[in-house]
Amino acid sequence: MSSSSPEIVLTSSPDGPIVAYDVSAGTIVAQFTGSRSPRRGLTVVGKDFGKSYIAASHISPTTGCGSIHLYKWWSSTAFHNLPLPEPVAPLAASFDGLYLFAGGISGSVHTLSVPSGNVLKSLPTHNKPVTCVGVNHDESLLISGSDDGTIAIVPIFRLDYATHRLSHAQRIPHEFWSLRRGTHLRTVVFPCTISGIALHPTEPEFYAAGSDGSVYIGSFMVGSRKNVIQGSELMTFPHKHRGAVVSAVLVNAGRNMVSASEDGIVLIWDVGEGQVIMAFGNEMSSISDLVSATGISYNKGHSSAVGKNVATECDIALSCEELIKTMPVRQMIEMEDLLKVAGEDRSRAIDTLESAIAIYEKLLELILNEAKKCTLSSKQR
Repeated sequence: MSSSSPEIVLTSSPDGPIVAYDVSAGTIVAQFTGSRSPRRGLTVVGKDFGKSYIAASHISPTTGCGSIHLYKWWSSTAFHNLPLPEPVAPLAASFDGLYLFAGGISGSVHTLSVPSGNVLKSLPTHNKPVTCVGVNHDESLLISGSDDGTIAIVPIFRLDYATHRLSHAQRIPHEFWSLRRGTHLRTVVFPCTISGIALHPTEPEFYAAGSDGSVYIGSFMVGSRKNVIQGSELMTFPHKHRGAVVSAVLVNAGRNMVSASEDGIVLIWDVGEGQVIMAFGNEMSSISDLVSATGISYNKGHSSAVGKNVATECDIALSCEELIKTMPVRQMIEMEDLLKVAGEDRSRAIDTLESAIAIYEKLLELILNEAKKCTLSSKQR
């Protein structure tokens, strides 16, 4: 398995740290402590490393109250705790990293600004707890599923909602729909509960995380060529997890898949061959979710001990960027404001200079004209 930049995956746990793994080597990159995260309560906020965070739902073991922990990539402890009106589990974020969406046990989906944590909107989208939240590829729609058997499709720019009765996210029959056309593509019946589905980036194929330890492969298009060749609507990889699979994600442009099970084991698959090429994890800690973090690179020679500051472990670019990364959020925001003001002042200065140059050119033209008149007058005398 090869990639121009190492792929990073993160696993969360209800009773242990968040762990970041290098998929290419199966080694631990870093660990993040202090969160007790429920199922699907983990996401990466933002794609630009300088403004990217790790967000994890947290349920207090003493009070049962819910909040969201925000982590910087170079620190093992949360730098911000975002309070919420209720416990939440599933999380999703806008691609620019400015907004975070959280599904609550009441059925509401909460929209928060990042990194301030202000709750901008709470939509009573469902009648029962929200089980999954996601954003579509062009960031126009927020999609959530619930225990009430509905999938809500929310136009993000309106922050209003319209619920469509589709399929329950964990019932055995699963329905595939086209959001663009609003049409039903097909229904697939699974032999067990499904915790999550990953779609191939270029092929009409899906990979489903099964509670029986299997990863199921199928097509969301009826009569696909692959299904005709295999003679089966649903296939599985030959190897199984010992525990229920909680999540499956595709990496390296769909060439590899990473799956994680409740027993703490992570498997990396060659999608084309259907074989496990690497296994790692921690059987002492269960896994509640797994997500990918594309575009994050690091220094492979660092230590990954829990509790240590890892500011020098992430080798992103130049040393000046490392300095920026260690700044407090408020200081970074103040610096951005100062740079913005400086840019505006520079633009105004350029405009003023251009106006002054235009005035001087006009003045020079007048002086030359007067000089020419004086010369003609002298000759006539």
